[in-house]
Amino acid sequence: MYLIYLLRRDLRISDNPIFHHLQQHPNTFTHLLPLYILSPNQIEVSGLLHDPDNSGSPYPQARSRLGQFWRCGPHRAKFIAESVWDVKQSLKDRGSDLVVRVGRMEEVVRQVLQQDEFRGKVGAVWMTKDWASEEVEEERKIEEVVEEEGDGKIEWKVWDGEEMLLHDNDFATSDPAQVPDVFTSFRKSFEPLRDSIRSPYISTPSKLPPLPPHIPAQAAPFSIPDSLEEFSRALRKPVEDCGLGKPISKPQGATTAHPFIGGETRAHERIVHLIASGSISSYKDTRNGLLGEDFSTKLSAYLALGCVTARQINAYMVAFEDGKDFPDFGIGLQFEKAKVFKSRGFGKGENKGTAAVRFELLWRDYMRLCMRKFGNNLFSIEGFRGVQQQDNSYNNNQRKNKHNSDNSYHWSDLSSLETRTKFTRFLRGETGTGLIDASMRELALTGYTSNRTRQNCASFLAKWLGIDWRLGAEWYECMLIDYDVASNWGNWAYVAGVGNDPRGRNDGSNGTEGRKFNPVKQAWDYDPRGEYVKAWIAEFEDVPGWQVNDIFQHPKDEREREVMSQLKKLEWVNRPLVRIQYRPRAEGKSQTNSKTESTREEKSERERIPGDKYNKLYGHARDTHHVEKKGKNNIEPGTGALS
Repeated sequence: MYLIYLLRRDLRISDNPIFHHLQQHPNTFTHLLPLYILSPNQIEVSGLLHDPDNSGSPYPQARSRLGQFWRCGPHRAKFIAESVWDVKQSLKDRGSDLVVRVGRMEEVVRQVLQQDEFRGKVGAVWMTKDWASEEVEEERKIEEVVEEEGDGKIEWKVWDGEEMLLHDNDFATSDPAQVPDVFTSFRKSFEPLRDSIRSPYISTPSKLPPLPPHIPAQAAPFSIPDSLEEFSRALRKPVEDCGLGKPISKPQGATTAHPFIGGETRAHERIVHLIASGSISSYKDTRNGLLGEDFSTKLSAYLALGCVTARQINAYMVAFEDGKDFPDFGIGLQFEKAKVFKSRGFGKGENKGTAAVRFELLWRDYMRLCMRKFGNNLFSIEGFRGVQQQDNSYNNNQRKNKHNSDNSYHWSDLSSLETRTKFTRFLRGETGTGLIDASMRELALTGYTSNRTRQNCASFLAKWLGIDWRLGAEWYECMLIDYDVASNWGNWAYVAGVGNDPRGRNDGSNGTEGRKFNPVKQAWDYDPRGEYVKAWIAEFEDVPGWQVNDIFQHPKDEREREVMSQLKKLEWVNRPLVRIQYRPRAEGKSQTNSKTESTREEKSERERIPGDKYNKLYGHARDTHHVEKKGKNNIEPGTGALS
């Protein structure tokens, strides 16, 4: 009997429920067909046309609903190709292979089941669960095909994907509607978190059933390349132009913070590196960084494609905390044990860094549960709030807290030329607010930007520009390497004020207040020397040898006059989209009771740099001191967990 296994976001051999089952029951199936299908509604497939000059794609372009962006841009397309090829090689090493096909999933499954070589031989069609709405619909259609073509004789099963940190059976209720609407309430029900996490599957099959002897070829007009290089090129080629017009200049020396290659093997190597280097122990202190590879884990892209599971990450951390050997997941991982044993915190229990990583993994779980709870409302302009406000008990609570009860959603769409112009400048990183512009350019050029800047950009679009937050979510879907449906859309809604944020939205005329970041203040806090802005805004390199500190320390020399002359020629410098008010405390008084050494350095920097000149990088603030509200938690959920 044949087993057809449809892979989606479970691109791994280890901690895989289906492969684990096959290992435990080796004689159940004689042949295995692992099948990865490129769905044309989620990724552009025209680059895989066999003869693009004489035939077109039978499918519409894979573009987003509102902004008409590519559903998957070039950066993530490359990472997907690498991840697919990695699991393909792992399967080959075990006597199998990964068959890649193009088409709607139900159509490809039907084509396979209708082949004479497969009739009466297929015993089961399996896949793992995904709770995003498109994936749920895919499952429904595939089930219909299996039932129809198999005449009820083919087993159809959707397995728990095991992608979450917590297991469904560990929740107080199996009903997702009972998931608390506030994350803190959810988090407290699993404290202490370290003790609430199940172990992953450790054993991994060394051998799998072979492929069926005759596999249907890819249907015309597509063909599947034979190498990773050709496969990656075919996925990237049609989406290289993301509609930004003139190419964004990349500053000399700018390097991506996310140079990582996709795949299960590289995911595990990354985890070991984070532990051995001490980066995971310092994660809580560095997670708001902006430059470099190790200030954050960069595991989110691997998690999004299922190259690694949250429980595997936890298992590595538990071994590190307990001073034990790492679990052997059977993927041939090579590393120097001595470096791990000597790493900071080894054998000393949970530290604030590992605890912070678990916190972010739990936030990731929460976003998935909210996606299960609210369904397609995740993509509505009202977000989760639109559903919550239909509930009487919720409305009663809202009446007690009037600043959360604003029902107006006056975000602008792209119907007006003014909004389209503003939005284009936002995408290109030409708003005139330095932190935002640096982040948007980094995103466009590399497919990555930090958690801190993601929150600021989301707030800037929805709160300062008053533009439909879903356009920003769609752009992130296009550009981010680590795009994940639940995390991306749930967190955009969260920052926009229509997600699971207990602070909600302040009572205001446009309904877009609430969690509003001041990007000028944020720049003072997280990039006091302008290093990040300098790194990604090429216009600041127009004058050879110019350094930001030089211009600020020598306000009257020729160099400053030359630089300022160059800057004044730029429309986004002279006419920023918004003038954001913020003035650092002139005397350097603490805004909080605890001040770090970096804050003292920041104070010195502020005293040395004239405000108006500093604001050429960070915005056009004037003289109002804007104080942002901070949450009670010492770790605030990020817009991209473990990004």
